[in-house]
Amino acid sequence: MFTAAGCTSPAREHRHAGERGAATVDFALIGGLLTVIFIAIVQLTLVLHVRNTLIDAASSGARYGTLADRSPADAAARTSALISGAISSTYAQDVSVSQVNRGGSVVLQVTVRAPIPVLGLIGPAGTLEVTGHAALPS
Repeated sequence: MFTAAGCTSPAREHRHAGERGAATVDFALIGGLLTVIFIAIVQLTLVLHVRNTLIDAASSGARYGTLADRSPADAAARTSALISGAISSTYAQDVSVSQVNRGGSVVLQVTVRAPIPVLGLIGPAGTLEVTGHAALPS
């Protein structure tokens, strides 16, 4: 049978009739899977951003605390201020400073413990602990 649109056969029309709605089901399944993957990538990106920001703030705070006219308390205050300015003050609530011996040198260590950011109800639960170090002047 020839039509203006081209050659069609009854067998071809019959085969496609049983597949009606398959594209909708395929779209729903693939769309759901892609949505979950996208949300997981956004969650991972958020956790890595917070982790990198905390590491940078702890390192900067440690370097600030080792200056000649500064104290370990100044390092903790500087770290908290950097975290509060970059992310949120909820991530700057547990900042501790100590002097430790690393490789024969005394260094100032700033430790930050913060909750892992969760997007919605998915994602890891728990705390994230990062440290920053700076050599103390002799």
